[in-house]
Amino acid sequence: MTPSHAVLLPGTASDEVFIASVFTTPLAHAGVMLEAPPSRSVTARLAALDAAWDGVPLLVGGVSLGAHVAASWAVAHPERCAGLLLALPAWTGAPHGAPAASAAAASAAAVTGVGVAGALADVTGWLGAELRRAWTRYGDDLVPALTEAATCPAPTLAQLAGLTVPVGVAAFEDDPVHPAEVARAWADALPRSVLRTTTLADLGADRTSLGRAAVDAWRAAAG
Repeated sequence: MTPSHAVLLPGTASDEVFIASVFTTPLAHAGVMLEAPPSRSVTARLAALDAAWDGVPLLVGGVSLGAHVAASWAVAHPERCAGLLLALPAWTGAPHGAPAASAAAASAAAVTGVGVAGALADVTGWLGAELRRAWTRYGDDLVPALTEAATCPAPTLAQLAGLTVPVGVAAFEDDPVHPAEVARAWADALPRSVLRTTTLADLGADRTSLGRAAVDAWRAAAG
């Protein structure tokens, strides 16, 4: 039975606006309504999943840190989870200097030193525009969010191996911050998973490309 809605969480210093741009249309094509709760911290992301739970197993997931949090929630509450959409997992277990964790820590230091405009002065194109939009919305919560993300553990491969729900994993083939090898390791560990890949250039041209990859992978995993 296809879940009626999905609860999806944003990545580090990202927001529900980006999640909606990525997932609303692909989920609608699958007959699933998106719920993208606003959340600024790991605690808030977990609280949003707890609040969405109404006794019926949920399709949950997210992007980057949001994927980590959703998978961790599923590990802690397997009876509450009907499936997972995991886009761009960035590390496994403790961060240990993973590129995304190092980037979050460096960004926190840069924002503290020179502000959002200065920290993003050299970030151009669609990514720069997206970060300026989202980071500005965080206000005083931005540096704490970046700092928290840099040290937040993801599930281990052993924990992922215990999840038996269908899982769609999506990765970029060309993103050094979210290495495709991490997504492949997650997909290999998860008993019922399919991996689909796309590119950063695809996302720049069409935000839904990442959502389609994750949703198509989940539907394939569900059979």
